[in-house]
Amino acid sequence: MSAAPVTLLQSENEWNPSARGRLGMYCLIAAESAIFTIFVVAYLYYVGKSLTGPTPKDVLRLPILFTICLLSSSATIHLAVRSLRNGKRATFTGWWFLTIALGAAFLFGTAMEWRHLIYDEGLTLQPNLFGTTYFSLVGLHASHVIVGLLGLSTVLLLTLIGSVKREHAERVDVLALYWHFVDTVWIVVFLVVYVIGR
Repeated sequence: MSAAPVTLLQSENEWNPSARGRLGMYCLIAAESAIFTIFVVAYLYYVGKSLTGPTPKDVLRLPILFTICLLSSSATIHLAVRSLRNGKRATFTGWWFLTIALGAAFLFGTAMEWRHLIYDEGLTLQPNLFGTTYFSLVGLHASHVIVGLLGLSTVLLLTLIGSVKREHAERVDVLALYWHFVDTVWIVVFLVVYVIGR
């Protein structure tokens, strides 16, 4: 007779996979935020202290279009998760694919900017403190975009083979949290590098 209350108590204390995943993602975001904070502080500390050129105002252009692409992807991933919660798998697939396309467009823009800076402006990691801190901070963000795109692409592939269903909406939303984090970090990087740092 005493076994039933113990079983009931155990089931009440158990977390479902989505709750555990959400907590894990929050912990990851907290840790990654600390890393980004260090890089941002380093960039702000060393900006303007380079003894040789080029300087940020000489070579940086505002990446407005690609910033709009990345920030818009937060809206599309939100719409995708909402569609899956409502059982609209085709709509979910469309919004999810658009999120990947917008993220890829942003990454393409970053690659084009780096190509311009390296080959046209001669800016690399070595010439001065600006080059070192710029490529470190923007590269750190780009690496997080790549990881996010790999995760999003995996979900898209699983969706296309029919493995993602309405009951997976909460788990998909955990990945969406990471993507929102990547977008939010870009706002900080954009302001620090392209507005304050110039």
